[in-house]
Amino acid sequence: MPTSSASTTDAAKPSAASGGVQSLERAFDLLERMADAGGEVGLSELSASSGLPLPTIHRLMRTLVACGYVRQQPNRRYALGPRLIRLGESSARLLGTWARPYLARLVEETGETANMALLDGDEIVYVAQVPSKHSMRMFTEVGRRVLPHSTGVGKALLAHTPADEVRALLARTGMPAATEKTITTPDGFLDALVAVRETGYAVDDNEQEIGVRCLAVSVPDSPTAAAISISGPAGRVTEAATEKIVPILQEVARELSAALANTSGNGQG
Repeated sequence: MPTSSASTTDAAKPSAASGGVQSLERAFDLLERMADAGGEVGLSELSASSGLPLPTIHRLMRTLVACGYVRQQPNRRYALGPRLIRLGESSARLLGTWARPYLARLVEETGETANMALLDGDEIVYVAQVPSKHSMRMFTEVGRRVLPHSTGVGKALLAHTPADEVRALLARTGMPAATEKTITTPDGFLDALVAVRETGYAVDDNEQEIGVRCLAVSVPDSPTAAAISISGPAGRVTEAATEKIVPILQEVARELSAALANTSGNGQG
């Protein structure tokens, strides 16, 4: 590749590993590192974590700022920009669309309403649903937001989050009781997360809505934290039914994970 042109820099060269453009790869890597750091970082922090020299990071960040994907704070640190919100909302809807065939299979095999939910900030947002064919079913709506502590999907999504981070989240949201069965103490919720790690699934036992039980599992290696669940009347989602439903949930979660990782788009079924 010619090197005499001043406009040709290492950051703009094609990446040998992927056949892509290195500057794009680096820019997206920086955005992800910012997200992992809580959304706001300094250039020196990005340089330390990425291994890139400060001039390269500064050039990339200047471009991201000009495009609206990053903004510079008064304290000179950099924060994720508002233009990312539209991309996030669109990708969440698309993720829900991809999940629907898998949720439909859950409904077919369990008879109960199936949902997919994401952790969006401190809240749970439902992004996809396939309703049960039964007349008695749970009416969680796509787009509905709830607090994690009273839901099965919330427990599934937070099960492997460090305890201090979980406590900080609960301190920000509070733990209001949706029903008399809702867990309302941080210690109680952390105990519930231990149970999720031990059993491999989460339960909402009348905690969000009296008369409704929910079983949930996380989607492993999802590009964003995601969980799938089934919900139904407590009289149908019994302990005996749980033993049959959980393996189906776990299998569908693995298949959905493989489909999301399949960039060619051939993993859906």
